[in-house]
Amino acid sequence: MSIRHVWRLARRPSGTIVAGDFEFGSEPLPELSDGQILLRVRYLSLDPAQRIFIDAREQFMPPVELGAPMHGFVVGVVEKSRRTGITEGTILSGVGEWADYIVSDGTGFTELPTFPGLSLAATFGTFSLVGPTAYFGLLDIASPQPGETLVVSAASGGVGQIVGQIGKLKGCRVIGIAGGPQKCAFVTEQLGFDACIDYKSANVGEMLDHLAPEGVDIYFEQVGGSIRNAVMERMKMFGRVSLCGLISEYNAAEADTQPSFSWVTMMRRLTIRGFIVDDYQRRLPEAVENLAAWMQSGQLTTHQDIRQGLENAVSSLQDLYSGQNFGKLLLEVTP
Repeated sequence: MSIRHVWRLARRPSGTIVAGDFEFGSEPLPELSDGQILLRVRYLSLDPAQRIFIDAREQFMPPVELGAPMHGFVVGVVEKSRRTGITEGTILSGVGEWADYIVSDGTGFTELPTFPGLSLAATFGTFSLVGPTAYFGLLDIASPQPGETLVVSAASGGVGQIVGQIGKLKGCRVIGIAGGPQKCAFVTEQLGFDACIDYKSANVGEMLDHLAPEGVDIYFEQVGGSIRNAVMERMKMFGRVSLCGLISEYNAAEADTQPSFSWVTMMRRLTIRGFIVDDYQRRLPEAVENLAAWMQSGQLTTHQDIRQGLENAVSSLQDLYSGQNFGKLLLEVTP
């Protein structure tokens, strides 16, 4: 009998994720029933929201149950099919289990489009989650205008790198915030941001006073904590904040509540809107079409940080929360 390898949630983390929170093992791979497919997973997407998935807190989808397989965005090739309309060899992406093989009825999976000149890693790493998140989060929520100042936290990450480049395409002055000189150099020299603040070696607030003395029009927020506060205190009147994530707070035992956040929001009448990319499911083809065109024309570039081996999923996820990733973090599950 064939087997598969899979990660399951062993316990709910308290604070930072540790290895014992998950259990890696093998199990028999069931035979396909009518209406099912066998998907060989090629890449697993590691994303900040996965820390939320394993908490019992309020969230936008049911949390992973104890003992159940961990899940996230995956892409793979259909090796066997007993489902009408899905043929063997089809490349599908969607929310699936942290496993090398998945048996599914196909619910939640869609065929991943292919584009000349773009690898599977770049296509999946860009279009499955981070690209549409950046596209709608900036264009729909923040409505960037030429000449405005856009600040992007986690600027070298999967979402941030795309947000900044779209901002430049729309005529904004773009300031990134990232950790370390290598990431900041990547953001300015390869992605074309106007400036990048290294939060590990510089005071974010003081640097913003120098780089944006008149204030910030748009803040694409992904980190929370002290970086968020420094930017919020420098927002212009009627500025816009696209709230995409709070990665610095996901592992905290208690949420960081800063009175200045609410005070600045009220006194400057800011527009702040939280969102998840699922809000835009019907418009995903629009995002993919435009992002692909920008990539194929050389106006948009993305970088994937590809790790190897399903057995390294948890350690790779830990690197995400400590800032050790460089670009969109993917795990290559099978060659």
